[in-house]
Amino acid sequence: MRFAVFASGNGSNFEAILKAVKRNEISAELVCLFSDKSTSYAVQRAKDNGVPYFILEKESKQTKEEYETKLVYLMKKEKVDCVVLAGYMRILGKTFLTAYPNRVINIHPSLLPNFPGKYGIKDAFDRGVKKTGITIHQVDDGIDTGPIIFQKEIETKDFKTLEELEEKIHELEHKYYPIVIEEFVRELMTE
Repeated sequence: MRFAVFASGNGSNFEAILKAVKRNEISAELVCLFSDKSTSYAVQRAKDNGVPYFILEKESKQTKEEYETKLVYLMKKEKVDCVVLAGYMRILGKTFLTAYPNRVINIHPSLLPNFPGKYGIKDAFDRGVKKTGITIHQVDDGIDTGPIIFQKEIETKDFKTLEELEEKIHELEHKYYPIVIEEFVRELMTE
């Protein structure tokens, strides 16, 4: 089983996944990192660790379908079996999801369906909810709406600042995402 990680930003989840692969905690082969942003620090993390990477920024005149057709071609060329989103900030559409049906998962920093979208941690903190956490889910063409695979919750009363809560959420992501990825790829291997 061969998988790619998609990231748009810092890449701390990508690095946690990479470390789990190196410790043989994920039994699939990490083929490459893909980023839609040349400025993504995840790309630097890939370079530093000798992981092949690809950058494909969407051109202004390009349709979503055209962009995703190129992306599918790239992933098929690399013989990618499944995709793990780790801070990938572009919504995948029908073209890509049809090529990888039920083979794309994402991690989100809230207890979905609460606080979907880009600012899940901040939205939960600002709302003052009693509990928040992380959600790992299959990807559909909505925004954080796919079937939930795993959730881990924490109480927010222990965190005085947004930064403290963000740090704890990232710690949970780095701990649990590799475990769920391993379960996900093992299930795909039995299909």
